[in-house]
Amino acid sequence: MSNTPEHSQDSSELSPAQRLEAPNTRLIDASIATINDMETLRACIAYENQHQQRVPILRLLEKRAIEVRSQDDDD
Repeated sequence: MSNTPEHSQDSSELSPAQRLEAPNTRLIDASIATINDMETLRACIAYENQHQQRVPILRLLEKRAIEVRSQDDDD
């Protein structure tokens, strides 16, 4: 294991399938909460639209997008 900072960008290395096909909703919620960039969010939204089309998951992704945008505005 490498010595990376606690808040590293390693979570962005997960594919949309890895993030959204977790065995339970808690893991999906946690994986969405760790998305810190719009590119990853867009990829996850596209994946969900192409595969499951679960409205609750799409709403979580939309909520996270709003949070990421507001963080970008604050910087």
